[in-house]
Amino acid sequence: MKPTHQTLEDLGWKAYFSDQLSAEEVRQCHPVRVMAVHRGKIAVAGAASQGFVAPKIPGARPMDDYPTVGDWLLIDRDSLQPTRVLHRMNLFKRRAPGDRRREQMIAANVDTLFIVASCNEDFSVARLERYLVLAREVGVNPVVVLTKTDLTDTPQDFAAAARAIEPGLRVETVNGRDPASVAGLASWCGKGQTVALLGSSGVGKSTLVNTLRGSDSAATQAVRAGDSTGRHTTTTREMYRLDHGGWLLDTPGMRELQLFDAAAGIAEVFDDLALLAQDCRFSNCAHGGEPGCAIRAAIGAGSLTTDRFERWRKLEAEERLNAAQLATRRPR
Repeated sequence: MKPTHQTLEDLGWKAYFSDQLSAEEVRQCHPVRVMAVHRGKIAVAGAASQGFVAPKIPGARPMDDYPTVGDWLLIDRDSLQPTRVLHRMNLFKRRAPGDRRREQMIAANVDTLFIVASCNEDFSVARLERYLVLAREVGVNPVVVLTKTDLTDTPQDFAAAARAIEPGLRVETVNGRDPASVAGLASWCGKGQTVALLGSSGVGKSTLVNTLRGSDSAATQAVRAGDSTGRHTTTTREMYRLDHGGWLLDTPGMRELQLFDAAAGIAEVFDDLALLAQDCRFSNCAHGGEPGCAIRAAIGAGSLTTDRFERWRKLEAEERLNAAQLATRRPR
């Protein structure tokens, strides 16, 4: 490991983490932050060192102690080996693609989530809702960033559709290749702040990273002409330093986002439906043909769209299934 001039505060260190250290750990260990995750090793940086360490910690348990990007680790001063992962302020996770029984960590210790979507045929309200549920579940402030405004004459229509999802939702429209256009995002990227970028493949996350950094270190590919879909370029989870002093945490594009343990997030994003359901005549109303259904009454009155109701019902059903599978797995 080689010396670096970054302080722990530069890297995002807060009292939340220092309060976890015992007197022995202060003497014997020093903290480092996970900057990138690769298959066989992880890149770390601290106030006095940076380099690579083994991705596994002796005696570690999945999800609890395995490090992910954004984590803080304690490194033994003598052996230079990681001893434990500090408790996280928050953790983004999802169901592993193709395996509902396994969880996959995405990022930890995030201050702001940039939910990145593009102003073209790939735009999806349902996908934005899923990312919002993820943010609300872990208590991280979300900002919807709509990219590729240069590909449409009506970016305001995409912004309006995003803002309609949730009252007060912050939505920014940008041309990811134009530094002046993305300058408004700098307020979330100050010293020691960590901003995670989440979005499906090809929405322009890597282009956004490059413009915010003023470099081209993050690989990008052109939009596919046939369906306006971008191509997946990011293959590792990695943190990038910004001139404003913050950090951008880029992640591989997600073709599938299966939510995990997200009941609270669903209730917050769809709080209007949850409140309506309380007015149904029957407490076990399925919102089908039952008499006195407040949901159906709202749809009939035009104050609720069928599309939003169906998306809510789909997420609720998915959450019940995941909870049931988790309950059956825990006793084993």
